Amino acid sequence: MTRRERLMATLRGEAVDRPAVNFYEVGGFDVKPDDPDPFNVYNAPDWRPLLQLAEEQTDLIRMRCPVLRPAADNPRDAFFQTETRVEGGFRFVQTTLRVGGRTLTGLTRRDRDVDTVWTLKHLLKDLNDLRAYLQLPAEVFHYEPELAYLEESERAVGDRGIVMVDVADPLCHAAQLFSMADYTVIALQEPALFHQLLAKLAADIHARTEKVARAFPGRLWRIYGPEYATEPYLPPSLFEQYVGTYTRPMVDAIQRYGGFARIHCHGRLRAVIGHIVAMGGAGLDPIEPPPAGDMELAEVRRRYGRELVLFGNLEARDIENLPPAEFARKVAQSVREGTAGAGRGFVLMPSASPYGRTISANTLKNYELMVTLAQSFGG
Repeated sequence: MTRRERLMATLRGEAVDRPAVNFYEVGGFDVKPDDPDPFNVYNAPDWRPLLQLAEEQTDLIRMRCPVLRPAADNPRDAFFQTETRVEGGFRFVQTTLRVGGRTLTGLTRRDRDVDTVWTLKHLLKDLNDLRAYLQLPAEVFHYEPELAYLEESERAVGDRGIVMVDVADPLCHAAQLFSMADYTVIALQEPALFHQLLAKLAADIHARTEKVARAFPGRLWRIYGPEYATEPYLPPSLFEQYVGTYTRPMVDAIQRYGGFARIHCHGRLRAVIGHIVAMGGAGLDPIEPPPAGDMELAEVRRRYGRELVLFGNLEARDIENLPPAEFARKVAQSVREGTAGAGRGFVLMPSASPYGRTISANTLKNYELMVTLAQSFGG
């Protein structure tokens, strides 16, 4: 089977020659190792062997977002201003929002040697900020998705893999407006107001999802954000309210046009996995083993494997820290549990990937073991 054939058969619940193996962001993100930008960690020599391994030996799943252009009626510039500056090896981005008689500011920082963005100041800090934000006209959220990037990515990957449309749900967009502490308090204590926020954000997200799913049918999608409504952040009773209500329409649109909706949910699954299955999605990742999660892969496969393609369940910290012999045992266990008994399908995959400039020899060896053990399984 080609790598594309293997992944598509897995999504459809068909027989495959071996379990697919995927490195998640490595081979998934659109990185440019030749770009000399000092903030591009992937131009470090350490990354080249790992990127080459992903390209040549793994079942590639390109993570791609549709390009979004402000709709003709979008007045965003009348409300938002963004300023970027570089100081002391850091890139700062400040967002200023003026609405409802208030001036709200958010601030992020990106380090040169770490591919992640730290939020130093969240845009919304209290209920009055939220009430002001809700005064934004609906047109501020109107964006038109363009498919050229998705289509070109699919042509480029060819039979080496597939493109996965990568989008956040309304809960993710809402939660990230606040610090985690403020988000949990408001979501718990002000559900009516929080529902107003989710509904406001969801209107355009649902419309864009429908447009892309219709124009780019039959593809895999990843929807991230549901973990914001899992324990210990929120009680399970709110998962259906904040995820089921606002994420299910995305799942429905994707699968109405033959696509496959994969729900991304870190951490504790036990109290919410029934709700995830009820949404009707086709896949689940990353199924973190205890202690990060609270369900073993074997149990998820046994109870829900007929409904869901399972993606997981190796921890990134184990790839970076475990000696190869010990890591090989974890890989073998994941493959056994992910393919045991009857089930729709399994993709061997880590929960995350390195995000610094340095890739140790131990880390590279453990990635190589993932490929070797998956390719030899059943042979």
